[in-house]
Amino acid sequence: MEWVSVLLLVTLGIVLIVLEIIFVPGTTIVGILGFATGGFGIYLGYDYFGATTGTIIMVFSVLLGFGAIFYSFKSKAWERFSLKDEHRSKYNDGIKFDLQIAQRGKTISSLKPFGKAIFNDQIVEVKSDGAYINENQTIEIKKIEPNKIIVEPI
Repeated sequence: MEWVSVLLLVTLGIVLIVLEIIFVPGTTIVGILGFATGGFGIYLGYDYFGATTGTIIMVFSVLLGFGAIFYSFKSKAWERFSLKDEHRSKYNDGIKFDLQIAQRGKTISSLKPFGKAIFNDQIVEVKSDGAYINENQTIEIKKIEPNKIIVEPI
């Protein structure tokens, strides 16, 4: 019965530490519980079986923990949990619009200073010239830059 409790505590400690490293950022209760559980399992190994067996349990636990972490990164077992998509653009980047300076439109959100507006049934992200502009106000395009449309209220 003592072997089962020692092995269970050490294994649970290693699992919690691996979960802390892989899934939970920073030092949290999961990692602290993992170290405490594994440490208590090693302590019980010393208490139940003596110094020699306790040391063997401790060395085996440390090697097993490092081996589990190394194998999990080496085998890429965690890649299915990671995000692979990358956002490489902003909202209006690469979209061609038929907009001209002095063209009028209407805000569909408040501009503080960025927001959305509609011009000829096209919704675009715009920037006010510095002023706060409420929703549903008529605006006019003041300047068009490669990835920025600057507007002013009318």
